[in-house]
Amino acid sequence: MSSARRSRDSATAPAFVPPLAAVAGIVYSSWVLQFLINPHLDAVNGYVSELSATDQPYHGFFSGCDFLAGAVSIAVAALVVRRFRPRGWALGGWLALLLFGAFSIGDSLLAMDCAPNSDPTCALRERAGTVSFAHEFHSVTSTLVVMSGIVSLIALTIAARRYGRWPVLARWSWPVMVVETTAALATLPLMYFGLALGVMERIQVTVISVWLFVIATELYTGRRRARAAGRIVTRPVRPAGDGSPTAVRERAASP
Repeated sequence: MSSARRSRDSATAPAFVPPLAAVAGIVYSSWVLQFLINPHLDAVNGYVSELSATDQPYHGFFSGCDFLAGAVSIAVAALVVRRFRPRGWALGGWLALLLFGAFSIGDSLLAMDCAPNSDPTCALRERAGTVSFAHEFHSVTSTLVVMSGIVSLIALTIAARRYGRWPVLARWSWPVMVVETTAALATLPLMYFGLALGVMERIQVTVISVWLFVIATELYTGRRRARAAGRIVTRPVRPAGDGSPTAVRERAASP
C-alpha cells in the first residue's frame, strides 16, 4: 500500500466537522417552523421556497437558514476533501455536496417575489411575466439543489459500498437514497396534475436533512474508530521464565 493510500485511510475529519454537518442538517429543516410562524402558507401545494418569498413574514429567517446550510455544507465538503483526498466516486460525492451548498446559497439569494401557490395574484403575475429575474431563476437554483443532493447521495453510497471505508454511510445511505430518488421521480407526475407538490418537496428536503445527519454521524464515528485503532493497549503474552505473564505495549493497527 502506498504512503498516499495509507495517509488517506488513516485520515480523520477535524473534531468540529461532524457538528458542522449536523448544524447543516438542522438549519436545512427549518421549514418545519412554518407551522408556528407562517401557518397560513399552503403546506400541501406550496413550495418550501415560498417561505422565503420577499412578501412572506419571516422570509429573512428562512432565507438565512438556507444560506447557512449552504455555507456549512461547503465548509464540510471542502474540509473532508482536503483531509481525506478522496478519489473516484467519493470525490464526486463530496464535490456534489459542495455544489449542493453553493446552489443552496444561490437559492437563498434569489428569493421569490411572492408565493404563487398560495396567492392567486402572484400566480397571475407569473403568467403575465411581471415578476423579477430572481423569482423566475429561483426554480433553476432549486432544481440544481435537488439534483446535486441526489448526486451526492448516489456517489457517496457507491463509494461507501465499494471502498468499505464508511460503514455508517454504507448502511444508511441506501434507504435514504431510495426515498429521495422516489420522491423526486414522484414529483414529475404531480407537477403535471398540480397536486401535493408541497408535500413531495418537503419530503425531499427532509431526506436531504437526514442525509446531512448521516454524514455527521459517519464523520463522528470515524473519529471514534480512529481513536480506538490508535490507542495504546496492554495485554498479557506468553509467561516469562518465572511463570508470570509479561505484558507488552502495542499500538492497534489502523483500519
